[in-house]
Amino acid sequence: MRFSTKAIHAGQEADPATGSVTVPVYLTSTYLQHEPGKEGKYVYSRTGNPTRNALERSLAALEGGKFGLAFSSGMAATTTILLLLQKGDHVITGDDVYGGVYRLFNQILRNYGLEFTYVDPRNPENVKKALRKNTRMVWVETPTNPLMKIADVRAIAKIAKSARAITVVDNTFMSPYFQNPLRHGADIVVHSTTKYLGGHSDLIGGAAITSDPALYKRLKFLQNAVGAIPGPLDCWLVLRGVKTLALRMERHDQNARKIVDYLLKQPKILRVNYPGLKDHPQRDVVKRQMRGYGGMLSFELKGGLAECKKLLKKLRVFTVAESLGGVESLIEHPASMTHASVPRERRLQLGVSDGLIRVSTGVEDAEDLLEDLERAFRTS
Repeated sequence: MRFSTKAIHAGQEADPATGSVTVPVYLTSTYLQHEPGKEGKYVYSRTGNPTRNALERSLAALEGGKFGLAFSSGMAATTTILLLLQKGDHVITGDDVYGGVYRLFNQILRNYGLEFTYVDPRNPENVKKALRKNTRMVWVETPTNPLMKIADVRAIAKIAKSARAITVVDNTFMSPYFQNPLRHGADIVVHSTTKYLGGHSDLIGGAAITSDPALYKRLKFLQNAVGAIPGPLDCWLVLRGVKTLALRMERHDQNARKIVDYLLKQPKILRVNYPGLKDHPQRDVVKRQMRGYGGMLSFELKGGLAECKKLLKKLRVFTVAESLGGVESLIEHPASMTHASVPRERRLQLGVSDGLIRVSTGVEDAEDLLEDLERAFRTS
């Protein structure tokens, strides 16, 4: 099956008990055992739930993987994956990661004996130079959040495999519609299903997908043992969102291209970060591992924080809010919002300046979005 068909049918067969075309929401915590200790397919909903299992099969199919695991949030998925490691293990990660991931790595997991090295993921040689004898994982976002840096998954995965390290790719920004890291050598793909997969800003969730049976077995144990699982209604909402993923991603992509074309002409903007730029320095990698450019972009405004505040206050169609990937267009100021937990000195060193603005382009009429931006730039 092709992507759009899989999004509607994979893992979402008609309910065998009733014939319901839509996967039911199984609001149950426990299941009948016909004999004590003789377990059926389901025993307890932390371990397995029919609605959750349908979602896990669906996401695995969309990513071209064999196994899917759903979690209560993107950060829950991230934390559970990191629990594959042991005290003293070393992780190489991109220098421009989501602020919540940076906070988890630096302020929490370091306290439990994990070691982290941050490198610019645009050059695979940086990963190679950072390898140690105790390197067990390479964690990559591509595009990165919020600077939209591109990592060559194939090259990085090859380097990681030479060191017997696990390659994990956060594919939230692109969704399975535009990018499938497993096909380029990644071992695990992670998503915040809160974003494009859910698509309607009405749930919190996460997921991990792999084709490695051994990794799946370990992650499945951790999923059950740690218990950071989503409720069945949240799983159902993601399943509903997935059905229109292909349609939405096309519109996100189209709108973002038009917004970028507008922003590139604005004298108040210093730079635009977007994977679809014609002069993008990694255009060959973008073309090879991505099938589109997605709905995410960022730009740096002259005048820093003060000018950002003026501009954001003038917007009427764009919503000033954290998160991304919903049908509505969201805009935010990373330095004071999504990346506030990153020390200012480090932010500035990376290029996350006080003048940086991140945009999640929604599926509204593009002309309304452009008119909103034009009014805000003209009056701010």
